[in-house]
Amino acid sequence: MRFEGIWVPLVTPFREGQVDHAALAALAKRLAEAGVAGLMVCGTTGEPATLSRSEQDAVLATVLVAVQEKCPVLMGIAGYDTTTVAADAEHFSKTGIAGLLVTAPYYVRPSQEGLRLHFEAVAKATALPIVIYNIPYRTGVCLELETLQALARNPQFAAIKECGASLERLTRLVHETPLSVLTGEDDMVFITACLGGAGAVAASAHVFLAEQQEILRRVQAGDVAGARRIHLSILPGLRLLFSEPNPAPLKAVLALQGDLHEELRLPMTAVSAACRDVLRAHFSGPRDC
Repeated sequence: MRFEGIWVPLVTPFREGQVDHAALAALAKRLAEAGVAGLMVCGTTGEPATLSRSEQDAVLATVLVAVQEKCPVLMGIAGYDTTTVAADAEHFSKTGIAGLLVTAPYYVRPSQEGLRLHFEAVAKATALPIVIYNIPYRTGVCLELETLQALARNPQFAAIKECGASLERLTRLVHETPLSVLTGEDDMVFITACLGGAGAVAASAHVFLAEQQEILRRVQAGDVAGARRIHLSILPGLRLLFSEPNPAPLKAVLALQGDLHEELRLPMTAVSAACRDVLRAHFSGPRDC
């Protein structure tokens, strides 16, 4: 499969402390029918650290049934113990997913050699394609270009979700590795496309899917000016969606649109009253994908 276009890292709806599977199924189905490139379950936006293994299994099962193969589904796995992460990769590979989103190990800050060996061990536990998730401001480590080039010798490493990169690094990833480069920064979709990147994994695409798809389409068609106009038109909304810790503003907007109940699990909290008022003013009324 090709990793390109706009992918959505799904939120996990909650109601009264439990996963709201009805809301989750409806949201996944809506995005799949809107032509999303794919869905990622239990990425950062899905609050996976607050979900038990049984809840993660149930969330994934709900999404797979809801989309009915209308789009590929990836499962996010993360951790700082390689043996456990590899076991997770083996476990979820039996569920019918199309691939795995694997985060660099957080907190322990391993060497580049340790990072390479970690990802290679995970790859050995599954036959599925892997999207490498590099997000240094959350994990404390950055996969250097040479490490990614070494990993990419195994075609199982098909893509990278890259967050926080400089323009120089982003350019080198696109042009000096065979990986499909998907930005994980929602306000970088236009710039990544202009550099030749493959697309994005964008939480904001819960709301701005059509616009972000059109940005990619126009850049690829050579209409950079038109793509830039769309980018600038949604930029204020993108900023608002990340004005407080993700996914709180996004869940507030989705609640305003009737997609879910506005609830998060600690340590995440709902947005402030002031933020909710600004979001309501900006995103008033229902929006289409």
